Amino acid sequence: MRPVHFEIHADDPERAIKFYRSVFGWKIERWGAGEPAYWLITTGPKEAPGIDGGLLKRMGPPPADMQPVSSYINTIDVPDFDAAAKTVIAANGRKALDKMPIQGVGWLGYFKDTEGNLFGLMQADPNAK
Repeated sequence: MRPVHFEIHADDPERAIKFYRSVFGWKIERWGAGEPAYWLITTGPKEAPGIDGGLLKRMGPPPADMQPVSSYINTIDVPDFDAAAKTVIAANGRKALDKMPIQGVGWLGYFKDTEGNLFGLMQADPNAK
């Protein structure tokens, strides 16, 4: 079985929407008119690998800084890790863990979005050591 949907919880949904649109170019649209508000996220064309998700207002406290990873992490495939990292920082994201090689796979690093949510960036590179 494979994941088919992800969710991003945000203290300020509009700020999070702006972040993900500007960093990854995701299409994010409000779903329905009811409450609680929910936005659907389309990360790319249906024929491309990947999954789509949703975004909603956070119902509890945000993840604490400087704590071990204690939840699922979405990792986004990027063609250029360094360029993507600069885009994240320019959009008010933060670096959480430095870029590291995953031998024979590529380059991986972790960041936080404007809401404090942790996510990964991965650049494929079979020569990574």
